[in-house]
Amino acid sequence: MFTGIVSGIGRIVEVHPLGTDASFGKALTIEAPASWLGHSAIGDSIALAGACMTVISIDTAHHRFQVEVSAESLAATHGIDATGDVNLEKALRAGDRLDGHLVSGHVDGVGTVARFERAGESWLLEVAAPLTLARYLALKGSIAVDGVSLTVNRVADSAAAFAFSVNLIPHTVEHTTLRGLAVGRRVNLEVDTIARYVERMLAARAS
Repeated sequence: MFTGIVSGIGRIVEVHPLGTDASFGKALTIEAPASWLGHSAIGDSIALAGACMTVISIDTAHHRFQVEVSAESLAATHGIDATGDVNLEKALRAGDRLDGHLVSGHVDGVGTVARFERAGESWLLEVAAPLTLARYLALKGSIAVDGVSLTVNRVADSAAAFAFSVNLIPHTVEHTTLRGLAVGRRVNLEVDTIARYVERMLAARAS
């Protein structure tokens, strides 16, 4: 489990295919901030842009670690199949503070930035999301965008489309990859874990 509180910005520096066609995944080498990998070990879970991955090797001298991403995970996410900056978060430990919300690191869908502009001291972000996620989002509810825990401040439903808005404070923009957002960019989305359980219980009761 994670909290959606990004603790560092890493950079995917190497991408190698694990096979000869699209049915194979890719091996990623990520460079982390200096000392970020302290106390990390092979087998640990680290979220990359909100997607949970397992560490398969660590090079502490060069602040690098490696993960392998399956073809299924590559198809369900965005931004972890090529070199570039990526949000990092280590898995939550029992007894740690839960400053964001419960995040599993399993991306539910990919959205598209429809609006990203200054709003006073903050930034307004509007994301066009898959219709299948609409039932999980509510005003003042939680959403993870590229692994960042955010609070929904508006939802816009229609028969053909769904969008939600959040506000980003300057600290969030400065310390995550969300600072590089632009209209048209795709982002990984994970809905609140509790919302999924509620839907399951209500569906079971109805049936």
